Amino acid sequence: MSLTETTTTDTTGAAAGAGPAAAQGAMRLRELVFGAACAAAVRAAARLGVADALGDQPATCDELAAAVGAEPRPLGRLLRALSSYGVFQEQSDGRFAHTDMSRMLRKDTPNSLHYIALWCTEPWTWEAWPRLDEAVRHGRNIFPDIYGKEFFDYLHDDAQESAKVFDRAMTHSSRQSAQDIADLLDLTGISSVADIGGGQGHVLAALLEKHPEVHGSLLDLPKVVAGADPRLREGGELASRARLLPGDCRVEIPVTADMYIIKNILEWDDESTRRTLRNVVAAGHPGARVVVIENLVDDTTSMRFTTAMDLMLLMNVGGRKHTRDSLTGLMTEAGLAVGEVTPVNPFLHAIHSTIGRV
Repeated sequence: MSLTETTTTDTTGAAAGAGPAAAQGAMRLRELVFGAACAAAVRAAARLGVADALGDQPATCDELAAAVGAEPRPLGRLLRALSSYGVFQEQSDGRFAHTDMSRMLRKDTPNSLHYIALWCTEPWTWEAWPRLDEAVRHGRNIFPDIYGKEFFDYLHDDAQESAKVFDRAMTHSSRQSAQDIADLLDLTGISSVADIGGGQGHVLAALLEKHPEVHGSLLDLPKVVAGADPRLREGGELASRARLLPGDCRVEIPVTADMYIIKNILEWDDESTRRTLRNVVAAGHPGARVVVIENLVDDTTSMRFTTAMDLMLLMNVGGRKHTRDSLTGLMTEAGLAVGEVTPVNPFLHAIHSTIGRV
């Protein structure tokens, strides 16, 4: 029997009374177990630059192949596979056109997911995913078992190109959510903001641009703040109202502010999360606002994406994405009075709290 051959039971849904729902379920499960092919196809298109080569007008495989340096027939097979998922569109004349999803694989589009697509399919992921059962069985990361060192040590020591992809993916993601966060947060009565573990400071820059009366601090590891958003660095248009603080929020938070923002860093082990939250409480004054911004795994319209990230975190660093209750529980334990939880966008929620009182 070939890989594509089916039994009578498969094609009819069941021999003993199962109807169309069972047949559809069988088809969907077949698609899921071939999910690696879909991910690989997206990665191949991104690495080849097909979306960048395809303009506003449909193009033939020969034209696209010449533009990206590929063989026309295999490229057509790749594009046909992607078109079945809505990434590109195969037209009746055999040419291919953009869809909303394929445009997001372009590097130059404002909502580009080019580097996210590459990051989520980097070579190390193909080694790690098949061992997810081990991570689940033992409840810990399996990355050191594969590569002999922890995840970020491996990235920076042995996989510099992958580290660059990671940095670009995080930069694009942060830029895209920064304005959503700035639009959400009410800074009435706030004169100072501290972005804790804020990476290059895109969120802080967006807030300072929107609120010219506010001053801000960016705290992150020395290498990270050294590459902060140019608007925040010396000579930048926001530099006079910004402080760049090299440090580790899990060790100390040496800044007092009216509002603390903690975005997408409370995904380590719970003890590291507890230390970070306790350090915020120790640094801030009673009544200071603390806004934790995270992907939740039980209260989101992007459940498949968020739960996939959760499993990846389990494998590579032994971390996790939180449920609403698990995150608010850790915040309360640290001494924060938790208030409302509001959506930032389809992927993120903001958990609003204060130090000592609501």
